[in-house]
Amino acid sequence: MTLIKDQILSDHHFKGCRLPPVRALAHQLGLSKNTIQTAYDELRAQGLVESRDRSGFFVTRGEKPRLFDNPINVPALEFKKISYDEFIRFKDHDAINLSSVFIDPRILPKDKLTACFRSVLKSPGIPEFHDHQGMPALRKKIAARLKNRGIEVDMDHIILTSGSQQALDLVTRALASKVVGTEDPSYHLGKYLLEMNGMKTFGLPIDPFIGIDANIWQKRLAEHRPGLVYLTTSFQNPNGYSYSSLEISSIVNWAKEFNFGILEDDWGAEMLSYSEFKPGLRAMGGSNVLYMNSFTKKVLPSLRLGYIAANEKTIGPLMMAKRVSTIAVPGIIEAALFEFLDRGYYDAHLKYVQKELDIRYQYCLSLLREQMPEEVKWTTPGGGPVLWLELPKRVNLDQLLVKLKAQGVLIQLSKNAFFSEPHSHGFKIGYAFLSKAEMEIAVEKVAQEIRKLMS
Repeated sequence: MTLIKDQILSDHHFKGCRLPPVRALAHQLGLSKNTIQTAYDELRAQGLVESRDRSGFFVTRGEKPRLFDNPINVPALEFKKISYDEFIRFKDHDAINLSSVFIDPRILPKDKLTACFRSVLKSPGIPEFHDHQGMPALRKKIAARLKNRGIEVDMDHIILTSGSQQALDLVTRALASKVVGTEDPSYHLGKYLLEMNGMKTFGLPIDPFIGIDANIWQKRLAEHRPGLVYLTTSFQNPNGYSYSSLEISSIVNWAKEFNFGILEDDWGAEMLSYSEFKPGLRAMGGSNVLYMNSFTKKVLPSLRLGYIAANEKTIGPLMMAKRVSTIAVPGIIEAALFEFLDRGYYDAHLKYVQKELDIRYQYCLSLLREQMPEEVKWTTPGGGPVLWLELPKRVNLDQLLVKLKAQGVLIQLSKNAFFSEPHSHGFKIGYAFLSKAEMEIAVEKVAQEIRKLMS
């Protein structure tokens, strides 16, 4: 069929041309008559051929659409100016990506997820229409999981989204106040999204080694009086920092003092295998704290599915924001993920991932201790997907970026994640994305180039 279709589209078969009979073409190509008949039926469905009684199949495709000789040139659209990250310019699929926060695709559960999709597609109970809020059974399952982590939420207050990015988008669309505070440095795509949605943003500085400065945070919160503070409590991107219980308690108290709402992004909470239970902002601050999470990075990057946990006061505006943007998450994806959770695959996968990340984390630390010059330091988050590498100020990061790119190693400086001049001088290392061999090559090259730039 592809051959015939290509010939029709390239004008080898003109309009009205009679195609070979089914029996003759089957004999010529050594195929069954059913195969040829099916191919002709598909071409007919695409409007390329027609069937005439007792005459056979004929090409129906007419002339190609003619372009206008003198089109009217309407004014070009003007878009908001958003600064792109330097990493985007250096996209190279053959290079070793040392700064990815994703998990190595080689340890993701593609086979089990495929089995769940097949099961769903074979099921006679696939709903013809979507649920705007998300599949009820999946929302119930998520609510139960959150309760086990000390977060009380009703399934009717959970909204399924196309990943965490859409969850953040819905909140900013529905938000009455346009003043938003977030970490400095911040998750760069989240920062871009806030800017594009017209938010007036300000930074709350965070140091990957010592955390937050309470005096500076209180001063900035009092000065800007935000309507919302958006924070990533576990493995903050880009610096990999996780908030302490004392810091979380302080933030909740400041929310009450300065009258701001909180959006907690908890994407990394399930990646640490041996951490003690630590209540997050939603657990400590109550149901007025909006909570979002995602299955995307932990299950499969192309599986864009996350959620927001709201409450009775906030569910309505967020639902309206979802309906006017994307209406609903594809029901088949929701059903497949429910199957994945219901079969116990997700919990088993998390245990495997946690163990694997622990191994890679320890190996990364050993490489850094062996390879890096004395003046270089790094964070020790205890596991998870990412750590921060801090370099001496005399090392030119832009030169390092270019030199490593030439050797097939990509790093992300995250300059655009900061609100002003970066107060950290380094980049993130995403050991979760790399095999031991890749990590060894990349860290060795980074150490060599740092030494050259320090001399």
